[in-house]
Amino acid sequence: MHRLIAGAVAALALSGAASAADLKICVEGAYAPFSETAPDGSVVGFDIDIANALCAEIGQSCEMVKTDWDGIIPALLEKKCDAIVASMSITEDRKQVIDFTKKYYNTPARFVAREGTEMTDTPEGLKGKLVGVQRGTIHQAFMEGEFPDVNLVLYASQDEAYLDLVSGRIDAVIADSIAVDEGFLKTDAGKGYAFFGEPYSIPEYHGEGAGIGVRKEDTELRDQLSSAIDAIRASGEYETIQAKYFDFDIYGD
Repeated sequence: MHRLIAGAVAALALSGAASAADLKICVEGAYAPFSETAPDGSVVGFDIDIANALCAEIGQSCEMVKTDWDGIIPALLEKKCDAIVASMSITEDRKQVIDFTKKYYNTPARFVAREGTEMTDTPEGLKGKLVGVQRGTIHQAFMEGEFPDVNLVLYASQDEAYLDLVSGRIDAVIADSIAVDEGFLKTDAGKGYAFFGEPYSIPEYHGEGAGIGVRKEDTELRDQLSSAIDAIRASGEYETIQAKYFDFDIYGD
C-alpha cells in the first residue's frame, strides 16, 4: 500500500514532464543483452526491464519508443520521448545537451578479436588496424583520443560491427565488455573470438556509468527516476532483473 501511495504522489510531482497515461521511453533495440528486438518486433532486455520497473515505481506506465542510436538524443529533445533508457554513459559532453539521473550500472570497455590474435591494446599494437565501434558512443571518443593511428570504422549499431568482424572486414571491435560477452562471445557467431587487452574505464571518455537521459528542464522527472533507482535496488527488484541476464553485479562501485 505504501508503495502505491508513494508512486501516485511521485506521478503527480512530475509537473507535466509526461502525461499520466504513458511515459515514453526511447530505447535502441540493437544492443543485446541490454536492448534487443524480439522476433515479434517488441524490445526486450535489461534496459527494458529496468525502464518498466522504474516507471512502475513512480506510478507511470511505459511506452517503449524504438529509436536508432544516432537519433536518440535528437528524439528526446524533439519530445518524441520523455527519457532515454539505452545504456547511455553519463559524460560531460552529453551533459552539455541533456541531463541524467544517477547511474543504473557501470561496466568497462574491452577489445575483442579472433582468438590467438597477436594484436596488443597499445597505440603501437593497433596502429593501422581496422577497429570497429558504434558511431557516436564513448568508444569512438576513446579510440580517437587514445589510438589516433587506428583506422576506425564506424557503425550505426553494435550488431553491424560484429557482422563485419566475423566476415573479416575489420580486425577488432571495442565496446562495453558485458555487451560483447553476452551479445556476441556467448552466441554462435562469437565462437572463435575472445577479449584481448585490459578493461578500460577512464572517466574522461567512459563517464560515470550508464544513466537515464532526460531533457534539462525536466529536473523533477530526473530526480524521481534517480529515487526510483535507489528504491528498486533497496527492494531487491534490481537484483531480480539483473539475475535474468547476468550472474554477477553490474552496478559497479
